[in-house]
Amino acid sequence: MPEVVVALILLMIVASLVAIETPNLLYSVVSVGAVGFLLSIVFLFLAAPDLAITQIAVEVITLVLLLRATAGARHEPASDNRSFFSATVAVAMVVVLAIFSVRMFAEFPEFGQPVIDRFADAPSNTYLRDGLEKTGAANIVTAVLLDFRAYDTLGEATVLFCAVLGAQTILRKKARKQPDEADEEVES
Repeated sequence: MPEVVVALILLMIVASLVAIETPNLLYSVVSVGAVGFLLSIVFLFLAAPDLAITQIAVEVITLVLLLRATAGARHEPASDNRSFFSATVAVAMVVVLAIFSVRMFAEFPEFGQPVIDRFADAPSNTYLRDGLEKTGAANIVTAVLLDFRAYDTLGEATVLFCAVLGAQTILRKKARKQPDEADEEVES
């Protein structure tokens, strides 16, 4: 399974480079969306389904907003000096990120080693040891989400609700504009 995760990360890097280097704005937005969806798949492989679901929800909303924003945008090519500078900065950032990633991955524990074994005072030990007694919930996931980390769960739900509400508001407002109003905004 680690080989699959590495392959997905390499695909994310390729999609990121495509997003940076493509002259077409729509291709760039689609490439950024691909990075987000690949990241959610990586989260699934790393046994973090809650992060994967949140990533997909945020990615869909972001992708819709970016597609909506770029639908009528006109693209003007950059000058050669600016293009060279952008490419140089992008390559430098990728090299720094690669060095950082290699050092970070070297510090990771062996794949599959649970956190419970590494840290005796990890919150997961408390949840597993005292979950049924303190909450009365037979399902430990429910106990963690609704009792031990209820404020965190409420915060995540609120963020997702606000993101959906914001996207709905922006899309609805643009859809209600008359064609004459939209043309006036573009000209001013």
